[in-house]
Amino acid sequence: MLEHRLSAAPVSLKRRLSLSGKRLGAALVVLTAVGVFAAAPVQAAPQAPGEENVTLMYGEDVSNHEPNHDWTASPAKFGIIKATEGLSFRDSTFARFWQELDEKGIVRGAYHYGHPKNDPIAEAEHFLSMVNQHPAKPGDLLVLDLETTNGRSVAHVNAWAKAWLAHVKAKTGVTPMFYSGWNFANTYGRGLAEYPLWVAHYSKAPGAVTPPADWKSWAIHQYTEYPIDKNVSALTPDELRALGRP
Repeated sequence: MLEHRLSAAPVSLKRRLSLSGKRLGAALVVLTAVGVFAAAPVQAAPQAPGEENVTLMYGEDVSNHEPNHDWTASPAKFGIIKATEGLSFRDSTFARFWQELDEKGIVRGAYHYGHPKNDPIAEAEHFLSMVNQHPAKPGDLLVLDLETTNGRSVAHVNAWAKAWLAHVKAKTGVTPMFYSGWNFANTYGRGLAEYPLWVAHYSKAPGAVTPPADWKSWAIHQYTEYPIDKNVSALTPDELRALGRP
């Protein structure tokens, strides 16, 4: 997702990241946070000797960079799409994709690409002004995509993320999800463990990633961006929806 989050220019930080961990351990870590052990039958992580098979739910995320994405033909069980970026950008594909995801009946979510050089509350309001223009339903996920510092310090970026997330939570009653690359989240995400983690780590097999920073679990693992952003979750559709709108 990292580059796909950008509208017109900045470079992607998303070609990323490194860490290690057992597949089952990673999946159990995810489930511990939500308190469940069931998963939708979509994709299984590779097994090591002595490990149980853990089935993962497959999902995709897209933006205006994939304007012709066909959700009807996609095998995804959840889809997350770009809504806004910064203080003014609105994704031109959002309304169509939002409707298509509704018609498909899978878990859907909307994300905002943040820029810490701007006021976090203003960016949060920009995001809400976009998503609130479109029909909402229980289970819709709200996401902050943060993968750039705009040259700001660790403390500034961390405080910025906390302010954005807290504002969206206060306004919607939804605890937003936090998306970033593993290394970025590990550096700038301290103190954000109350927000479900969507982590990008491309050098790990699907589901074989351990949580960075203070997180004890991850909700979604983005494991590649080719040919589009592909993700897995150890949660069932209902469990993933439980992280979204009430």
